[in-house]
Amino acid sequence: MPPLRAINLLQSEEGSRLHGPELDRWRRWGPYLSERQWGTVREDYSEYGTAWDFFPHDHARSRMYRWGEDGIAGFGNDPLDWCISLALWNGHDPIIKERLFGLTNAEGNHGEDVKELYFYLDGTPTHSYMKMLYKYPHNAYPYQDLIDESRRRGADQPEYEILDTGVFDDSRYFDVCVEYAKHTPDDIVMRVTVENRADQRAALHVLPQFWARNRWAWSGKPGKPSLTLEPNTEEGARVVAHNPALGTMIVTASAQQPVEWLFCENETNVRRIFGVDGAGPFKDGINDYLVDGDEQAIRRDKGTRAAAHVALGFAPHERSVLYLRWRPEAAPDAVSLDLEGLFARRQAEADEFYAALQHDITDADARLVQRQALAGMLWTKQYYQFDVTRWHDGDPGQPKPPKGRRQGRNADWRHMCNGDIVSMPDKWEYPWYASWDLAFHAAAFAMIDPDFAKKQLLLLVKERYMHPNGQLPAYEWAFSDANPPVHAWATWRVYELDREITGVGDHEFLEVMFHKLLLNFSWWVNRKDADDRNIFQGGFLGLDNVGIFDRSSPLPTGGRIDQADGTAWMASYALDLMQIGLELAMTNSAYVEIAVKFFEHFLYIAEAVSCGEGCNTGLWDGHDEFFYDVLHLPNGTRVPMRIRSIVGLIPLFAVHVLEEQVYGHLPGLRERLVWFLDHRPNLAKLVSRWTEPGKGKTTLLSLLRGHRMKSLLRRALDENEFLSEHGVRALSRVHRDSPYVFDHDGVSVCIQYQPAESDSRVFGGNSNWRGPVWIPVNYLLIESLYEFYRYYGDEFRVEYPTGSGNSFSLSEIADDLARRVTTLFLKDAHGARPVMAAYPMLQADPRSQDLILFHEYFHGDNGRGVGASHQTGWSGLVALLLHPRMMKLSHVVPVAASVAAPVDEDTAAAMAR
Repeated sequence: MPPLRAINLLQSEEGSRLHGPELDRWRRWGPYLSERQWGTVREDYSEYGTAWDFFPHDHARSRMYRWGEDGIAGFGNDPLDWCISLALWNGHDPIIKERLFGLTNAEGNHGEDVKELYFYLDGTPTHSYMKMLYKYPHNAYPYQDLIDESRRRGADQPEYEILDTGVFDDSRYFDVCVEYAKHTPDDIVMRVTVENRADQRAALHVLPQFWARNRWAWSGKPGKPSLTLEPNTEEGARVVAHNPALGTMIVTASAQQPVEWLFCENETNVRRIFGVDGAGPFKDGINDYLVDGDEQAIRRDKGTRAAAHVALGFAPHERSVLYLRWRPEAAPDAVSLDLEGLFARRQAEADEFYAALQHDITDADARLVQRQALAGMLWTKQYYQFDVTRWHDGDPGQPKPPKGRRQGRNADWRHMCNGDIVSMPDKWEYPWYASWDLAFHAAAFAMIDPDFAKKQLLLLVKERYMHPNGQLPAYEWAFSDANPPVHAWATWRVYELDREITGVGDHEFLEVMFHKLLLNFSWWVNRKDADDRNIFQGGFLGLDNVGIFDRSSPLPTGGRIDQADGTAWMASYALDLMQIGLELAMTNSAYVEIAVKFFEHFLYIAEAVSCGEGCNTGLWDGHDEFFYDVLHLPNGTRVPMRIRSIVGLIPLFAVHVLEEQVYGHLPGLRERLVWFLDHRPNLAKLVSRWTEPGKGKTTLLSLLRGHRMKSLLRRALDENEFLSEHGVRALSRVHRDSPYVFDHDGVSVCIQYQPAESDSRVFGGNSNWRGPVWIPVNYLLIESLYEFYRYYGDEFRVEYPTGSGNSFSLSEIADDLARRVTTLFLKDAHGARPVMAAYPMLQADPRSQDLILFHEYFHGDNGRGVGASHQTGWSGLVALLLHPRMMKLSHVVPVAASVAAPVDEDTAAAMAR
């Protein structure tokens, strides 16, 4: 299979920038603003960690932020010294629309939820071109209606969405398309195209904004930036943006109607928020001028925040275009730049880049879905700053945080000091990184920007992120939670994709990650294996609502839970580190020893998790032929938690095929493995065909042999259990009619299949894992089937779907599972996209039916998007699923291996057993 560079991915203009000497300059400006800075942990200085209440949406327009900025279609430099975003006002709203609105966790009947219509449409990895669409109603935005109705609804009812309010009926809204194009790395143009979608006339105030992030109030240091109007220049009116540390930039605006420049200060309105006197104009000055007519709320000539205000009137279906440009003071083409020509060039370059990437994808709709998925990931980068010590102790000149907070949230993460561009799950509901999400993001990013993917993984293991004890930070609400250890897997995937695209394996990246992940692996072994039995109690592990207990908290029964998923994740971790060690050993034989160490560690975990009946440690249930968590009560009783969930399928992920033709020449490798297996005969049976003469060309390392693997797949591929039209569910549908009930001390708790929103708030809002399809685990299951196929080949057949009477190879089943998952986003025979089932107005509109959202998870029966509506992050893995060539990089059976190791009758019989 030729490398991807053969299809000119790197030879495109964007590819040249990605691998050119000015890459860092091209990346310096990007879509790095959050969509919700208010209500985050970072901005919370309350005593008890009540982030939503301490800094609500109502304060956001009036209070300066400490750790970031937010805005609609935001753009800024790293580290947000200067910020750009779009504000709008329809003349009816009580406030101008300058940031996205949504419900807090307590307000939503299913947790926090953004209540806006916006879509990421395009982007390039260097952000030389970016495009998004925001839909804004003619009439007043229904803030209070959304809050009141959502509070009224119970958890057994669907969420109340913006389309349900009727504010978009009869197309009474504006399509607001925001694009960015870079003339040079720091000469950037924003284009705003507004179209009235209704049959009625309408008016709109459009305000591209430019401001300085407030650092001066927090640091107490001199050097405040300034924005100053120069009314009469060759360019017309322009704003001079000066930062003592960064030099001078020029901001200009042009539109079909006159531009009115408005200024205020990026300072807190202390009169409104705290009821004390203070000199304005404040952060909300432009809002108060437009909405309330308060001329005293603004300045006309200077400040630290400015807006280019354009009042537009629209006939039915009329369009209008305006531009905002910011550039260095000495930029070329200062006056003569052809703005339309610039956008045409950058759009053509984006098309060229994606045409090369999608060379093997013949379906036009699949290309559209993949491109929007990648656009969502590119837009969801964010500058993330969080110095936990400074957050605990407070800033000079500011009120000190309550002392009790230093013993509260993240008290043992005072080393944490983040200040980087990070890929977010999304920038509204999850405007913070999550370490296991980030691993999946990196795998998808590696398709288009391997350098950024590698840097994202390297961030997590830096000393200012990783805890001194070796733990990786989970997420800002609780850095100490345990996320699944998928980072060695992601490291290998990124390494492979980078090598495929560039033709060169980055051993330095692999080696640095390997050494840091050794520390993390040791943390897991030392902290999460209670009895040193190679059975793990991971805790949260991202699967918060597929069980009856919150695994992050002390159990109401006392005792502990031995986790099938936690143990399987660690088995996978050992195999991934073994694989990385063997790759490093290709150029440094010293790594053979440590690779064998992880080979041994995997076998010890496999022995512990797989032992049969009568075993006091195993997690395999011989009667149900499934893996279950096991509850250990304080009196010593072991209680299998017979919940048929994704927890019991994760052992399938722990699989790797060793190819002797690839690694067999490494000095001493075979001898060390054979010696270990000779002296550990009880473990040798877990490794097939290693010592059989003439058959030792491939070796399968897996928690599952043929029979147990088939037993799990029988349930996973059963449409009455896990298998849906759109992938594998998180919970078996068998629990729809047969809930699992657990009784303890007279209290009964149960779990029942629910295909979409959970009706339980036991685990907090947004904890809806009782049945939906979840793309990351589907992706890993598909990869695992491809890996099993490398060993078993075409002769090993499995009934699919279960009960159908049809049998297929594991590769064919993986192909079809990938197809099922991608159908979430692709148009069906009726032209509808299952993910968009909650948006019938958009699906019925020919102009909107190709707008796609990438939700956090998906309805287990019909594929409707559920949870966070813009979590392109891990749902962006669909971009890889749509690209089989990249998906199967390490899962192709080498020709030499398939010829050298045919499956004979005895082996076939053993596999069938």
